[in-house]
Amino acid sequence: MRRIRTRGLCAAVAMACIGCAPGGADPLPSWNDGPARDAIVDFVQSVTAPDGADYVPPAERIAVYDNDGTLWSEQPFYFQLAFALDRLTALAPQHPEWTEEQPF
Repeated sequence: MRRIRTRGLCAAVAMACIGCAPGGADPLPSWNDGPARDAIVDFVQSVTAPDGADYVPPAERIAVYDNDGTLWSEQPFYFQLAFALDRLTALAPQHPEWTEEQPF
């Protein structure tokens, strides 16, 4: 199987947006014109054009993410911390002693 790896959220979002953008619509309307935007649009168009030499069937398209900041919002929050806080909130009713105990 042939795999194309794209690093970061931008390429994956662009792939989704360009693939579903109506004909003539700007696939990345919030992006400024420039070489980075052009490179993403060109890449996505080349791998999604069925008659193109670089075409990758949808089942073989893979996007790879890591936690280097590409998935963070403008105010970063570790996913592991979010999970831990959600679990504490869910489990707290079963543990009334946590109201008196540190670090809870």
